Amino acid sequence: MAFRGVGAALGRASQFSRIGDYLETANDEICLIVQIESRAGLAALDEIAALDGIDGLFIGPSDLAADMGHLGQPGHPEVTAAIKDAFDRIGKAGKARGIMTLSLDQAHMYREMGADFMAIGTDVTLLVSATTRLRDDFLSGWKERCQAGCRLLISGFR
Repeated sequence: MAFRGVGAALGRASQFSRIGDYLETANDEICLIVQIESRAGLAALDEIAALDGIDGLFIGPSDLAADMGHLGQPGHPEVTAAIKDAFDRIGKAGKARGIMTLSLDQAHMYREMGADFMAIGTDVTLLVSATTRLRDDFLSGWKERCQAGCRLLISGFR
């Protein structure tokens, strides 16, 4: 048997100690979400969703697309159809349906398909986007003042 640690002060789940009664209430609020990322996972989805204790099923569209032969194409029509079918089956099982996407358009589509929760974006893509915007904003004024031969390096971008 395993036990959950009580070092919650450093944990995201406790909002870094902002939830005063976290240790007393965490067990009642924990949910178990399993991830489906392959055709084999889709084939076993109904059996997985029927298991007691599973609260939700999360579809990994990029890995699913790769497993389906559509590497780098999580929006491929066959992948989208498989996700829609999975969401329908998860919903019939009375479980929460989740998914990950980097695209707002896909996020809206997944919500219309029945997604109950989503991860939209990642820490890395958001950081890259913010640093690129910062660099571009800075350079828009810098280039006008820069003489030939000026070089500037910001956050690893030239």
